Amino acid sequence: MSDTTSFSATSETIERNHWKTLKTLGHYLWPADRKDLKVRVVFAMFFLAAGKILNVYVPFLLKSSIDQLSQTNKVLVLPLGLIIAYGLARLLVGIFEELRDLIFAKVEQHALRNIALNTFRHLHGLSLDFHLSRQTGGLSRVIERGTRGIQFLLDFMTFNIIPTILEIILVTGVLVYHFNLTYASVIFITIAIYIVLTLMVTEWRLKYRKAMNTAETKANTRAIDSLLNFETVKYFGNEEHEFHRFDESLAQYETAAIKGQNTLSLLNLTQKGIISFGLIIIMLMAARDVVSGKITVGDFVLVNTFLIQLYLPLNFLGFVYREIKNSLVDMDKMFELIKVHASVADDSNAEPLVITRAVIEFEDVRFGYKSDREILKGISFRIDSGKTLAIVGPSGSGKSTIGRLLYRFYDVTGGVISIDGQNIRKVKQHSLRSHIGMVPQDTVLFNDTIGYNIQYGRPTATMDEVKRAAELAHIDEFINELPDRYETPVGERGLKLSGGEKQRVAIARTILKNSEILLFDEATSALDSQKEKEIQKSLKDISRDRSTLIIAHRLSTITHADEIIVLQNGKVVERGVHSQLLRQGGIYASMWAKQQEEEAHSIQV
Repeated sequence: MSDTTSFSATSETIERNHWKTLKTLGHYLWPADRKDLKVRVVFAMFFLAAGKILNVYVPFLLKSSIDQLSQTNKVLVLPLGLIIAYGLARLLVGIFEELRDLIFAKVEQHALRNIALNTFRHLHGLSLDFHLSRQTGGLSRVIERGTRGIQFLLDFMTFNIIPTILEIILVTGVLVYHFNLTYASVIFITIAIYIVLTLMVTEWRLKYRKAMNTAETKANTRAIDSLLNFETVKYFGNEEHEFHRFDESLAQYETAAIKGQNTLSLLNLTQKGIISFGLIIIMLMAARDVVSGKITVGDFVLVNTFLIQLYLPLNFLGFVYREIKNSLVDMDKMFELIKVHASVADDSNAEPLVITRAVIEFEDVRFGYKSDREILKGISFRIDSGKTLAIVGPSGSGKSTIGRLLYRFYDVTGGVISIDGQNIRKVKQHSLRSHIGMVPQDTVLFNDTIGYNIQYGRPTATMDEVKRAAELAHIDEFINELPDRYETPVGERGLKLSGGEKQRVAIARTILKNSEILLFDEATSALDSQKEKEIQKSLKDISRDRSTLIIAHRLSTITHADEIIVLQNGKVVERGVHSQLLRQGGIYASMWAKQQEEEAHSIQV
């Protein structure tokens, strides 16, 4: 009993989600600020209704033509006019359908564009923890299927299901009026059995489609993940392992697809049997009435024509219903993404950050990615205007976490981070990030040109400014040696460039951003010693008069810092300038000695 109750609740939840999805879609089809699109919707519905009414009238022209042809008089006059009228009416039905599609196209494409844009914008508005927990391949498939589902729903529900229902009502009414209730009852019962059976079987078959979708998403995610990690696959010679994992998902899809096709064939045969059975009964009734003189031969053809007009769209009912259900499921998943709330959100009264001196202050800051594991345990420090502070410490001490908190990818769980006295939780995130220039440890580039990736730091920058930033980052010589120079593609994630080249591109775009606050997270870790010294000089130059936070592993890069703090287990254990920390003979001095020994050994080797 509990299982049944659970299933019922789940079904009700799904249906409720479908209605919410349709309601959300309705807002895009009837946008409050677009009167022109509303007018298009009205005209599209007018042509839809006009086309169906005319389509119901067309068989009467055929009936009259046949009745006239069965007579000996006026053969050359009246049927000629009726035949021409019949042809023109058919043409007019087609014209109405095309006008309907033509007028509605702008409404449909506008809705699709806005839904896709809003979803994309919303995803960029979500916090870092959401994206770290999602797989890009699966996420892209959800959006792709959702957008495709909307288009299918608009095309088929608006211009197939609704018109067919309208036509069934009109035809049933016409048959009751023109013939008798028996004819209408047979057609109505036949159609009702057809529809109920189709919906029941299609609902039963949905589990196979869901299994196909799950397998397809899994296969796509694995394929993209494998290709993005192409080099890693090669390093470990795991091509066969990747092929096997991908084939597992394909095999699951294959099994579900075969079951889906088998049940579809069963459904199609059942549908054809119902239609044929109803057609035989109605035609036998009509033939009997023709023989008895109750109706004419034209009426016999009229009934047959009505049946054909009804059954043709009904042939697609199973397919359309299944796809609409699938579309609604896909749309639900996409709209669920829009409903996801960012874990880091702007306060309702948030104001833009106002930079005067760019003084950064961490006051007793506490943070943990999980509630049961605290990473930072009461960190306090201050970076005065134009000063440089460096953070060092062993792996896992919380160095990079400090950078993420300053960028407000996460909110602190205790304490306050402020810039010029403004709590960063009380200012707009976009405003905060616009004032910080970041060079991350792991540089990922867009699959575009070198010029584009540098200009990304400030999209409005001129080419001369881009080149100047490249010079300061000491990558201009490398770029100018390339055949296409700044138009050279960098490949997926910048894989066509070396680690050092990617890092210098990242430094160049941060230079171009020209922010009041700079954050370097292992900014020169991928560079050789010579290049590192050159870029360190450039970084010192651009850091002048800017508040700078350096997260470093290589201590030789931060000897010039105005203050160095040493983290261990989420706490500040030492602080001071380079010379002071060496004299203390503590953790920093030990790290320095070890690195000096390693560098000396590498030179000897």
